[in-house]
Order: sequence, then structure tokens, then C-alpha cells
Amino acid sequence: MQIGFIGLGMMGKGMAANLQKAGHKIIVHDLTRQAASNHLENGAVWADSPKALAAQCDVVFTSLPTPADVRAVGCGENGLIEGFKPGSAWFDLSTNAVDVVRDLAGIFREKGVAFMDAPVSGGPRGAASGKLAIWIGGDKAAFDKYQSVLGDMGDQARYIGAIGAGSIAKLVHNASSAAIAIVQAETFTMGIKAGVDPLDLFEAVRQGAAGRSRTFDRLSGQFLTGVYDPPDFALRLIHKDVSLACQLAREVSVPMRLTNMALQELTEALNRGWGHRDSRVGALLQQERAGIDPIKVDPAKIKAVMDKG
Repeated sequence: MQIGFIGLGMMGKGMAANLQKAGHKIIVHDLTRQAASNHLENGAVWADSPKALAAQCDVVFTSLPTPADVRAVGCGENGLIEGFKPGSAWFDLSTNAVDVVRDLAGIFREKGVAFMDAPVSGGPRGAASGKLAIWIGGDKAAFDKYQSVLGDMGDQARYIGAIGAGSIAKLVHNASSAAIAIVQAETFTMGIKAGVDPLDLFEAVRQGAAGRSRTFDRLSGQFLTGVYDPPDFALRLIHKDVSLACQLAREVSVPMRLTNMALQELTEALNRGWGHRDSRVGALLQQERAGIDPIKVDPAKIKAVMDKG
């Protein structure tokens, strides 16, 4: 089995490296050869274009920033579609628009290629460690054929259903996560301004009913420390994902009042020029509105609370 991988950024580099650690020989491509330097040092082979890569591969994985990038790599000049052999498969690991993945599936089906939407969740650390969810939509036979390869990249590779199902699951997850983060920024800012120490408040509520399901533990990173650089997941990317979720909701006539409010908050943060910062940097807007100093708790003290269970 010959495996191709395109897109060796924050997420892709870890997933491609895990394929190599599992013993797979991979062919790689990115906008620059430098992005693939570590993989090439570990035995990967470089392809000069998506077309050249596809011509040598049974299965290709892509990890790209936007739906437009996915379409360009697939159908653009020297794209995958020009190189694939019938019987090949393409798993797109990007967070994509449902209409785009369904359209691509139809285009590639006519060429005898199985296109699968397979977005991932776990962040760069999960991509590097293999503690990664992969939600797959498309042809079940193609999933079954390559399930073991998917398992070499993530410990929770799951078939969700027909094409688009993986993307829908990812949009539900990321839109929920973004909305929860914004609500938590509001309520914690209220509690802190009302006079409770940030760490004491965090330690208390994480042992409540919602807290015991670890709803609040994501606050232990950026919100409490006040550190939003480098990002775990960039603001510009979560803004794209929530925009896609709201677009999907409009297409299926589902009102999304709170998620649209979350998108407005993300847009305001984006307009501050924070697109490259962590997706939770919007919490600074709420602290600013509340008129409190930016929250900065010693990470060692946060760890001590977390270690108590």
C-alpha cells in the first residue's frame, strides 16, 4: 500500500509522522519542501505536485486550512484528480463544508475514486500523540479497507455515515466548543469581578455537577493563564468552522441563535487582528468589557488544583 500525505502544517505534520512511526512509507507534498523536511529525513519521498503524488498512491490524506484549499488540491491545475488511478481513495482530514465534500465525492466517484470526509479533533498535541478523533463519512467499504491506517493516526477513528457525516459531526463539536468557551468567559469574568479569586473559583466549580464532567477544565489553559500564544488552535480556524456550522444551519433551516452570537464574538476578536492567536483569545474581550485586569494565574498553581482530581 502506497500512502500519500498533503498538508504538513500544525495538524498534518503530526499525523504524517505517526504514519511513519507505524512503519508506513509515505509520499508527501506541501506548498514548500521545507515543511516536509523532518518527514523526508525519516524516509518520506517528495512529490512535486498533488497530481504527481496521486499517480503513485493507493490512498491519499490531506490536511488543509479551508474548503477552497481542498478543492484546489483536488481539482485545480496538477490536482489529485489528474493523477489518481481508479480504485484509489482520498481521505480529507480538513474541517470542510458539507456541500463541498458532497460535491467532491460526486466528482471523484465518476473517476472511480472514493472521496471520504474525515475531519479530526484533538489539536496539534493530539495529532502528534495519536490521541485523536477521526470522524469519517463516505463509502463504508473504503473506510473498512483503510481503517487500520486511520488507526495509526488516531485512537478514535470512527465511521459516522454517508458522505458529509464526518463534517457534520466536526461542525457540531467545534460550534459547541466555541459557544461554551464564550459563555464560560462571561460567567467567570462575572465571578472574578464580583470578588472571587480566579483559581479559587475554578477549583470550586469544577467539582460541581457540570464541573465533574470536566466542562470547566479547558479554562485551565489560556483563560486562567492569560497565555494565548502560540495557539493550540488558531482563532481564524475556529472562526471558519463556526461560520461553516452557521451556514449549514441556514441550509437546513435550523435557528442557531446562541451559535450566531458566538460567531459575532469570534468575528470581533478576529477584527482585533488576533486571527493567529489561540481560538480562546476572545476571552480578553469580555475581561476588557468587565473592566478587570487580564487574568494571569500561575500555571503551577493550576496544575496543583488539577492534580487533586
